[in-house]
Amino acid sequence: MTGYLTTHVLDTALGKPAQGLKIDLFKLDGETRTHLKTLVTNSDGRTDTQILPADAFELGEYELVFHAGDYFDAIGIPAEEPRFLNVIPLRFGMSEATHYHVPLLLSPFGYSTYRGS
Repeated sequence: MTGYLTTHVLDTALGKPAQGLKIDLFKLDGETRTHLKTLVTNSDGRTDTQILPADAFELGEYELVFHAGDYFDAIGIPAEEPRFLNVIPLRFGMSEATHYHVPLLLSPFGYSTYRGS
């Protein structure tokens, strides 16, 4: 089996997928943080392509950075200064060549994530 990485972002405050949310992917190697790509969620709260497809998959530590503040600005959620949730970094490891799914359940004042399927 070949590994790959996906996500799904749901706006739990509005009860719908988070469309137009920017996500950055970084590869971590000790103190080195290398930007691999930037994607944006579609109308289903998913990216149009796999975040890390099989041909680019490597075991190791990664970071997904979800730009929640920009998303909230775009949908008209009033911002306090500073915004409670602006940029959400999620660091995780991939230790086997399989499908890793890292969903984000999001609201202006909280979020959760887990290893999905």
